[in-house]
Amino acid sequence: MMASSNPIERSFELAATRCEDLTPLVYRRLFDAHPEARALFRTDGGELVMGSMLALTIDAVLDFAGERTGHFRLITSEVSSHDGYGTPRELFVAFFAMIAQTLREVIAADWSDDIDAAWRQLLGEIESLVAAQ
Repeated sequence: MMASSNPIERSFELAATRCEDLTPLVYRRLFDAHPEARALFRTDGGELVMGSMLALTIDAVLDFAGERTGHFRLITSEVSSHDGYGTPRELFVAFFAMIAQTLREVIAADWSDDIDAAWRQLLGEIESLVAAQ
């Protein structure tokens, strides 16, 4: 398997070789940094919702960082949905940073300057996209 030339994709590829499921790591980080976020998830089936939400978010991030074929539009549509759930926009944007921080922890020494720069740029673009909604 050839590593992707896209640093965002590469960060997920590297993580996939070291971690079977990012879900518990991402949400532990989210809830530690933003305890108020826990109350936004229903208690029944919450793990399934969290796993599904993370999978859809990763698909959107990969599309946004790559070809932009349309999956990235989930980000803008979910801003409105999350507004309806009472999710502050800062928390919505913070979720993407939690993914990046988790990847950085999982891939450790393989987190390179180009991956870091790509994630910083991507997070800024997502923040701008959300702010424009």
